[in-house]
Amino acid sequence: MLTVVTGAAGHAGANLVRALIARGYQTRVLVHEDARAIQGLDTEIFRGDVCHPDSLSKVFEGADIVFHLAARISIANNEWKRLEATNIIGARNVIEACIRQNVRRLVHFSSIHSIAQDPGGRPVDESQCLAGTGRCPPYDRSKAAGELEVRSGMERGLDAVIISPTAIIGPYDYKPSHFGEALVKMASGRLPALVGGGFDWVDARDVALGAILAGEMAPAGAKYILSGRWVSIRDMAALVEKITGAPMPRFVCPLWLAGAAAPLVTTFDRMCGRRSLYTRDSARALGCGRNISHEKATLELGYNTRPFEETIADTISWFVENGRITSVGGKGHRPR
Repeated sequence: MLTVVTGAAGHAGANLVRALIARGYQTRVLVHEDARAIQGLDTEIFRGDVCHPDSLSKVFEGADIVFHLAARISIANNEWKRLEATNIIGARNVIEACIRQNVRRLVHFSSIHSIAQDPGGRPVDESQCLAGTGRCPPYDRSKAAGELEVRSGMERGLDAVIISPTAIIGPYDYKPSHFGEALVKMASGRLPALVGGGFDWVDARDVALGAILAGEMAPAGAKYILSGRWVSIRDMAALVEKITGAPMPRFVCPLWLAGAAAPLVTTFDRMCGRRSLYTRDSARALGCGRNISHEKATLELGYNTRPFEETIADTISWFVENGRITSVGGKGHRPR
């Protein structure tokens, strides 16, 4: 069975392609620029861009399942045009190509951020409304709009399934992701302070298997949240200290203060030529999502997750093996 993966060189894509190959699937991948994440794998590589529909027809030809992961991830508040181009128009282009090439099934990677969340702690599941108001961050709105594009394709006969992962963390994080970069800084002793709050973290390998199960088993039109476990930033740093010996930062900035200071931090980071790990939107996300349910995916697909401690240990090991973590706490010795 031929599967196609867009966004294959990203963090989730790198794990998905490996899982598909391990499961015996024939794979074909769409790569825009950086192909490090899939180099050396037994897969057919096509160069292209979901923003350019002419580059999609050939790669989708003969495909049984298309896994659409290509997306722009942003925690900034000023990137709407770029988010719209990839997460909405790009999704529309993928849908049109699937219909044109008679693809049997589309598995669309959305995000937990596409769902409107209540900071008050109301449980989050698949029945809740999409993020759609101007008060929601641009990334959230773009992923919600991408889901609506998929629903529109379903109305035209497209067999599609939507999955919504939470905060993905795990190995094969080549770029790395925002979360991966924070983990590297924790393990290297280069994170000056922590922020209150936390995320629901999920292992990239568990998301990959959940997506494959959705492609194999889910009824047309289904949607599944693929969540893991909520862990505070402080508890994550404590676990990193336990694994590596790198002392965790002792100052934990309250969320209200982090949100208020975020614009200044973002401006300073931009002046220094680096991307910000903390923005007003990321501070907002840290205050939500304590109770996210993957019960539906577990009951219908057999989806399950591994221990958070295993995920962090494996991810740190991967970063060490790939030269991202070279010393602990700035003291020049290797992580233990």
